[in-house]
Amino acid sequence: METSPEVSNTTRVQAFILLGLSTRPDLRGVLFVVFLMLYLLTLLENSLIIYLVCSHSELHKPMYFFLGNLSCLEMSYVSVTMPSLLVGLWAGPFHVPFTACMTQLFFFISLICTECTLLASMAYDRYVAICRPLHYPLLMRPRVCLGLALASWLGGLLVSAIKTTCIATLTYCGPNVLNQFFCDVSPLLNLSCTHVALTELVDFISAIVIFCGTLLVALGSYVAIGRAVLRMPSAAARRKAFSTCVSHLLVVGIFYSAALFIYCRPSRIKSMDLNKVISVIYTVATPLCNPVIYCLRNKEVHAALRKSLPWP
Repeated sequence: METSPEVSNTTRVQAFILLGLSTRPDLRGVLFVVFLMLYLLTLLENSLIIYLVCSHSELHKPMYFFLGNLSCLEMSYVSVTMPSLLVGLWAGPFHVPFTACMTQLFFFISLICTECTLLASMAYDRYVAICRPLHYPLLMRPRVCLGLALASWLGGLLVSAIKTTCIATLTYCGPNVLNQFFCDVSPLLNLSCTHVALTELVDFISAIVIFCGTLLVALGSYVAIGRAVLRMPSAAARRKAFSTCVSHLLVVGIFYSAALFIYCRPSRIKSMDLNKVISVIYTVATPLCNPVIYCLRNKEVHAALRKSLPWP
């Protein structure tokens, strides 16, 4: 990208300062304890899901295979953003080297893109189970499930590599303060002193392809599921079919509502305080709530959990 002579002669930023979730010392101590407990609880919940899916043969089904992948992703996801949030609450605003910031950004974008694709795959799985039950063993055979999971992970890495490269090659010549608790796209674009039109275009196109594309797959699947459920003759069958989808539908609604609010905008976000609040929803609340939402009404997971307990 072209830069002006003034920019070229300016010392470039070697590190960023993360302001963190809160700059008030009287709140940081309490928030540190709260978010540390939430972090540990999130790791425990998702580890338990992975253990149950791997150790119980009755959970060796496509739905639980994707749920295990989602739990693995949630553990990675929260471990990318939560440590810097906790450091900011413990020590206040702190410096992050440029390379470390871009590394965090790379993994964050990769995981959020992977989650979008996994949620779409889970919606497709429910569509096949309800709308095409006779073809379910063929359409969702292990090789297909493995391919969908690999495509989700590798696709996230590819998109992240492109977006992170575009952001890392921008020129940052000061100021270097990020009003966020982790290295995020919008705060970094706000600090660039070069033209960001191309980077914003790449960000917007990837948002359309990943976020909107996977959201359309999920919505299309649930529209078809809704029609199939309404055509079922008995109320009991309708309730059973709906109960298998309501958890995933709730997770999709929470995740996409927060993510699309931020990442489907081609322009820079000015309200950074609002940005931080929304970021907490999908970086902290969603990984914490997903295991509870998925397992709260799931009898098979409850049965597997009871078998794993050391007491009757």
